[in-house]
Amino acid sequence: MGPARDPAAGLRWGILGTASIAPAVIRAIRAAGCGTVAAVASRDLGRARAFAVAHAIPVALGDYAALLEPGVVDVVYNPLPNSLHAAWTIRALEAGRPVLCEKPFTVDAAEARAVAAVARRVGLPVAEAFMYRFHPLYDRLAAVLATGRIGPLVTLTSQFTFWLDDRAALPAVAGLGGGALLDVGCYCVDVARRLAGAEPRRVLAAAREAPGGPAGAVDDTLVGTLELAGGVLASFECGIASFERHRLELAGTRGAITVASPWFPGAERGTFVVRDAAGDEVVTTPGADGYELEVRDFARACTTGAPPRWPVADAVANMVALDALRASARTGTAVAVAAGDRV
Repeated sequence: MGPARDPAAGLRWGILGTASIAPAVIRAIRAAGCGTVAAVASRDLGRARAFAVAHAIPVALGDYAALLEPGVVDVVYNPLPNSLHAAWTIRALEAGRPVLCEKPFTVDAAEARAVAAVARRVGLPVAEAFMYRFHPLYDRLAAVLATGRIGPLVTLTSQFTFWLDDRAALPAVAGLGGGALLDVGCYCVDVARRLAGAEPRRVLAAAREAPGGPAGAVDDTLVGTLELAGGVLASFECGIASFERHRLELAGTRGAITVASPWFPGAERGTFVVRDAAGDEVVTTPGADGYELEVRDFARACTTGAPPRWPVADAVANMVALDALRASARTGTAVAVAAGDRV
């Protein structure tokens, strides 16, 4: 008698839209053995068909709703424009399909709470697709912090910037939920909350805006500070209109940790540098495809009933922090974040 078959292998995944990030997730589903990619839907049937041919997907649909019809797919990956995340995640959940929704989870906390409420009501898993945090580097980094080697954490600093050539692309269009904070700043906020193990009590931000296409202006660059519960201060810079930079640094009372590639730690290996009184040590971790680990975790949630590693409440909390940062940048004042805001 052979080994038991992994129930995740029988999952039929459906892709909402033909976003540029979708091929990485399609490859991950196949590499992880987490089922098949059974269908892709677009509002343009010709685009859906071309995408299906390019990625060997058997069914192409010219309507998002058709993907949610009975018998088509078992689980949905939603990489639609940010402005459509909440609406189509809710529709998929109400149709009985678990949803792995691309980051940012929604465009604001109110939408995130609405998605969470539907997920609780229908009893299905939903998760935000932050692939970076599944990489083994982060568990190792957390373990080093837990030893107390660099002392109590004092500050955390991160950067995620790049130059966006196409000003018609989603990150530059306000009406689609664009802007630097939602596109890449969400990573900086998420990593600060995770590694500090705390939520922000107060935030302060300033933004530089530029024309954002026909729908108005977006934040091309945003610099923010989070005062986290427990006293850790986290600062970050995010941007879609400057030279590409990725960096994460944690400073404690007795040492510091630097991660040169925090958002894409590496398929072959991950590395970070610990600096203390004894000098510098380069710590090496196994490599991994974060997308593959992400889909494997979500497939496990879909087939076993166990929650995803980061449940929907975490996505709501991240959106609360992002809302506060946008409010601070808009008003030019610090914004308090109450614990009740994250419910």
